[in-house]
Amino acid sequence: MKGIYPIIAVLLLVSCGKPGDTPEGKTTPEGETTPGEETTLRVPQNVRLHDATETSLTFQWDPVENATGYNWELKEKESGKVAAVGSTAKRNVEIIGLSKGTCYVFQVRAESSSNHSEYCTPVEAKTEGSQAGQEDVKRMCVDAPLVLELDSAPTLGTSGLIKVFTSSGKEVDRINLADIATVNVRSDGVMLPKEQITSATEKNTFMDVLSCSGRTRTVHYTPLQVQGKKLIVKLHSGVLDFDTDYYVTVDESVCGKAVGAGEWEFSTASAPSTTEISVAADGSGDFCTLQRALTHAADGAVISLAKGTYPELLYLRDKKNITVKGSSRDGVRIAYPNSETYMNGSSARCMWLVENCDRLLLENLTIENTFGEQKGQAETIYFNSGSNAHKLKIENCSLISFQDTFLCKGEVWVHNSLIAGHCDYIWGYPKVCLFEDCEIRSRAAGYIIQARVPSSALTGFVFLNCQLSSEEGVSAGTMYLARSAGQTDCFDNVVFVNCTMGPVIRSEGWLGNPAPNPSTPTATSGWREYGSKNASGQAIAGHNSYGKVLTAEEAAPYSSRDAVLGGSWW
Repeated sequence: MKGIYPIIAVLLLVSCGKPGDTPEGKTTPEGETTPGEETTLRVPQNVRLHDATETSLTFQWDPVENATGYNWELKEKESGKVAAVGSTAKRNVEIIGLSKGTCYVFQVRAESSSNHSEYCTPVEAKTEGSQAGQEDVKRMCVDAPLVLELDSAPTLGTSGLIKVFTSSGKEVDRINLADIATVNVRSDGVMLPKEQITSATEKNTFMDVLSCSGRTRTVHYTPLQVQGKKLIVKLHSGVLDFDTDYYVTVDESVCGKAVGAGEWEFSTASAPSTTEISVAADGSGDFCTLQRALTHAADGAVISLAKGTYPELLYLRDKKNITVKGSSRDGVRIAYPNSETYMNGSSARCMWLVENCDRLLLENLTIENTFGEQKGQAETIYFNSGSNAHKLKIENCSLISFQDTFLCKGEVWVHNSLIAGHCDYIWGYPKVCLFEDCEIRSRAAGYIIQARVPSSALTGFVFLNCQLSSEEGVSAGTMYLARSAGQTDCFDNVVFVNCTMGPVIRSEGWLGNPAPNPSTPTATSGWREYGSKNASGQAIAGHNSYGKVLTAEEAAPYSSRDAVLGGSWW
C-alpha cells in the first residue's frame, strides 16, 4: 500500500472499452483490421501475476511491438463485477484498493493511436489474507480515506463540493473547496490555517470536530491531498456509520472531473469489538485512524496500532484503563503539526489532548509534533487531570517536538522512553512524574524543565537513572536543567538521581532568573540532584546554589520506582 493514507474506496476515471470491443462497440476478429488501421497489434503474451498483497495485485506482460500503451480490466471472479479498469504506457500495472482474500480475473490488450489488439486470455489471481466473512468482503473501514483516481495529476480548484450521501440520499458530509482559501498548503500537502483558530472563528469544512464520551474538540485538519494521479479525500471524523452503503458526488470545479450520483459507491464494515481494537493505516484493521478507535473504545480496551504513520490530532476523554500499543516504537508514528500559531491554549495547541482518563497506558510508539519550528508552544501530548489524581504510564515511547513537548498533571511514570525538545520541553503541574531509564534529548539551546507543582509537599518531577543527551550539532554548555515560571502559587519541585549529564548541560545547571520557588531548596522541595555524573562517568559535584546536592539519605525517597510511586501504584 503506497502513501500515508489507506486506499479503501477507489474510483478510476479512465476511458476503456470492454474486452473484445472496438471503439464502436463491435467485435473484430483477431488479426483483422478496420478501415483506416495500418498495423495489426499482437495480443499481449506471458501475462502473469508479479506480486500480491492483501489489498493489491501487480501484473506484468511481454511488450507488444508498435504498441503505444495498454488497456486493462480487473473483475471479481465470483460476481463478474468490474473491480477496476485503467490504461498504462508501461508493460506492468499495480492495482490497489482491493479486498483481501478475494479472487480476481485480469485481462490486458495492446493499444496504438489507430488500433488495438484483442484482450489476452484471462489470468486469475487472489489477494493475500482471509475474508472476515462473506458480507464484509467488500466493506471498508468506517474512517478510511476515499480515493479518486484520474487520468492525470489533479489540480485542486477554489470552488465546488465533494458530498457524501447514504444510499437513501441523505447527505452526511461535504467538503467545500471555497474553504481552501483559509489554509496554506505545505510542500508535503498538509493544510494549515492561515490565521489562528479561536472560539470566535467561523467553522469551515477544512476544520474537524473530534468527539469522545459526549465531549468535543475542534481542530484543523487536511481533508484533501494530491498524490500523483490520485485525490485523497479524508472525511470529517465520525460522519460515517457502520454497515452502511454510501455514494459520493464531486463537482467538476473541484479537480476537473465531475462525478455524479451512482458513479462512486462504497460500503462500511460492521462495528468491531469495543475492547480489542486493531488500527492499521493501510485499511487492514478495524479502523484506519486512532481517533475513531479512541471514540469507539470502552473502558478497559486494548488498541493495537500496526506499523505505519498516523497523521492526526487526537482527543480522549473520561475513559479508564485504556491501552494504546504500537507494534514497535520506531515503526508506529503518530505525527501531525499543531502549535499556538494555529490554535492557542494548552488544550488546543497539543497534538493529543487527554482529559480525565485514569490508567492510560501508551506503549511502543512515537508521537511527533511536526510543527517544526523552535519558537512556538507545540506539545505532543497534554495529560490533563482535573483532580490531578489520574494516572498515565508511558513505556518504550518517543515524544518529539521543540517547545513544551510533554505537558502533564496527575501521576505519571515514563519508562525507557525518549523525550526530545529544547524549551521547557518537560513541564506541568503533576503530583508526581517519574522519568526512569529515559533519554532526555536536547534539540537546541534552552531549558529542559519548567515545573509548576501545585504544592511544596508534592513530589513533582523525578529523573531516575536518565541520560541527558543532545542532537548532533547542539553546542556544549547551552542547556539549563530547569527554569522557573517565577510564580509564588506553584513550586519548582525537580530532582535528578543518578543521571548522566552530557556536555550540553551548562556548568551552572539551573537558571536563576526568575528565581525558583523556593529560592533556597530543601531536601524535599525545589531543585535538587544526587549522584550526577558526566558522560565519562565522573561525578559532578553539583551546579549553582539554586540547586541542592542531596545526601544518600535525603535522596532515598527518590532512588527507586517503589519509593517514588509506591509498590501498588498502578
